[in-house]
Amino acid sequence: MTDDQYSGPVMDDPDDENHTAAKSRPAPGHGHGHSDHGTGPASPHARRVALAVVIPAAVITVIALVWLWPDAVKGPQRSGVGAQRVNGEVVAVEPAPCPAPPPGSEAPAGSTARVVVCGTAKVRLADGPDAGQEVTTDIPSGPGAPIVRAGDQVVLVYLPDTLGGRPYQIQDHQRGLQLWMLGCAFALAVIAFGRWRGVSALAGLAVTFAVLLLFIVPAILGGKPPLLVAIVGSAAIMLSVLYLTHGFTIPTSVAVVGTLASLTLTGLLSAVSTSAASLTGVASEDDLFLSSAYPGVNMQGLLLAGILIGSLGVLDDVAVTQAVTVTELAQANPAFTPSQLYRAATRVGRAHIASVVNTIILAYAGASLPLLLLISANNQLGSQILTNQLVAQEIVRSIVGTIGLIAAVPITTALAALTAHRISEHPKAPTGRRAGSRRDQRRRPTAVDWHDDDGLDWSPERG
Repeated sequence: MTDDQYSGPVMDDPDDENHTAAKSRPAPGHGHGHSDHGTGPASPHARRVALAVVIPAAVITVIALVWLWPDAVKGPQRSGVGAQRVNGEVVAVEPAPCPAPPPGSEAPAGSTARVVVCGTAKVRLADGPDAGQEVTTDIPSGPGAPIVRAGDQVVLVYLPDTLGGRPYQIQDHQRGLQLWMLGCAFALAVIAFGRWRGVSALAGLAVTFAVLLLFIVPAILGGKPPLLVAIVGSAAIMLSVLYLTHGFTIPTSVAVVGTLASLTLTGLLSAVSTSAASLTGVASEDDLFLSSAYPGVNMQGLLLAGILIGSLGVLDDVAVTQAVTVTELAQANPAFTPSQLYRAATRVGRAHIASVVNTIILAYAGASLPLLLLISANNQLGSQILTNQLVAQEIVRSIVGTIGLIAAVPITTALAALTAHRISEHPKAPTGRRAGSRRDQRRRPTAVDWHDDDGLDWSPERG
């Protein structure tokens, strides 16, 4: 086959003067976003498309944030001084024989006996009204009680109004240091693998926590409509995190539109489903306590808000994957029509959905495993277990979230296929030497170019 007959993919010629220049600058679309190969931020068309999406959405989101921003939330009124949490270190543990259980309270034959430890523990207080002093308290007992040893850092509850007994009770272990170490290991792993993309992902995670803790939670506690708060908060998270993590590119803008459309569908389906299933949002002791302590919270709306927020993370994952898949396919074969791009990328989406659906169901099942064990232990019928409000609530979450996830694939893929086709109709003019020169025609597919997210080219031959 001669040089002029070859029409397959081409390689950069290492001896070419433009190859050296290209190596000194980041590849288009390989800043902090997915690769966009010539349709990155430098493209005027890319800027118009991205700005047409992000500006109206951002303006509406900011206005809604200002309108719904919560005032200072007051906690529930309590009588008396109340409990105070203090920190301390266990100095010594003095076990003692436990009193005999009352008649009739023995464990049934064949059951596993729970180990009960009795005695006292001396704790040196690190803060609180008696900081620096050593106090004596009972060794914790009962289901889930912490096991304490000398040298353990513990959290105590101080009850000054206790009549008799001891005012200090050990409640839990301190685990702040361990969590900080685990968080640092997580951040190092993300940065080591993702490099600058990992740094931007961690910044996006910080934005997500800020929106959740500073806006969504206080606004719902303050009596704002939970569903509306969740929609606005999800939009703020999505707009900031997607562009921060994946870059200001056309695939990101397409993913934003696809996620918004899928999130809207998920909200509508969740509202219809919870109403049809007569779910009140008060299905557990925590729900009951919250509704009693904060009567202004709409518990059914809170259920809808939880479904939306829980679906957002998986929706933007699928949307970004589909948008980037279409972009890569269009770059690999510019002759693809929108329908061909759609069909090819949809096959990728089906494979992705097949695994993600199982992930969602298993995630909800894992979170509800103690509940399933408790209900099953009561020897209830299968129909009674499934229609129990606690279980039905999780079933609605799983099904509605999965339907929204499935909808994100065709919506995002169709938008990305149309956008990629329009861009391919207006290719960038070649720069440097004359287009179609003999050196262009000599370029051979001797290796595959791999582009990492730092804009550096790598190929198996070059190492």
